[in-house]
Amino acid sequence: MQQPTSPIGVFDSGVGGLSILKAIRKQLPNENLLYIADSANAPYGDREPAFISKRALEIADFLYQANAKAIVVACNTATVVAIDALRANFTIPIVAVEPAIKPAAAVTRSGVVAVLATSRTLASSSVARLCERHGDGIKLMLQPCPGLVEQIERGQLASMQTQALLESYLHPVLSAGADTIVLGCTHYPFLEPQIRAIAGNSVTILDSAEAVARQLQRIINQTNPNHTSNNPTELFLTSGNAEATQGLISKLWENNIKVQTIAQILPGITPD
Repeated sequence: MQQPTSPIGVFDSGVGGLSILKAIRKQLPNENLLYIADSANAPYGDREPAFISKRALEIADFLYQANAKAIVVACNTATVVAIDALRANFTIPIVAVEPAIKPAAAVTRSGVVAVLATSRTLASSSVARLCERHGDGIKLMLQPCPGLVEQIERGQLASMQTQALLESYLHPVLSAGADTIVLGCTHYPFLEPQIRAIAGNSVTILDSAEAVARQLQRIINQTNPNHTSNNPTELFLTSGNAEATQGLISKLWENNIKVQTIAQILPGITPD
């Protein structure tokens, strides 16, 4: 049964959702957090929708069994594919992430906005609606970025291959006059220094992490107002190799943490 001290559950196909988790920890410093990296099945970007939906429902059910009082879908691809099914199947609050197209449209000076995301996210009806709603009078350049998630999952943030991929994706949109870049995948904020080095200081780079954290705080304050904890915890789980994932999450979380497999916590739940 969910209690005020029950954890907030956050999941992603891999480690990208840590960018959301960091914003949640900053916004809600007293909450207990439970993060799941579905590393055995990452990335979701090129997976079939039926598979993504199935995994999202299985992970959400795991978090529900773990008494999570809210779930954050910290993955743009899982959001566009599975958010309706998740909200139809679970009664606890579910917060989704979407590319920051609305704020980008408000701040662009050149009228050209680049949206970097996975192919699956950019092809979704959700992104189409965002573009239709907020794209009047501006040029939205939807730039798929195959390979970037895989590089981040390997911990190759500053490798020559990652640099080459970024340059191939950024140069066309920058040449077209984009002065605002939307990071439409939760993995991509971990490449912001590299993106900044290519794009320059005059380009605005936006992601959705702070907006998601603020929305979660509003919901938590409405449903669980007495949520303070003297010793807030963070539990990290993976469906993949715990040792490999532990090193990567520790690097991105900027602290040495312990990662366990899902099966170690609830033996009845299988990783795939």
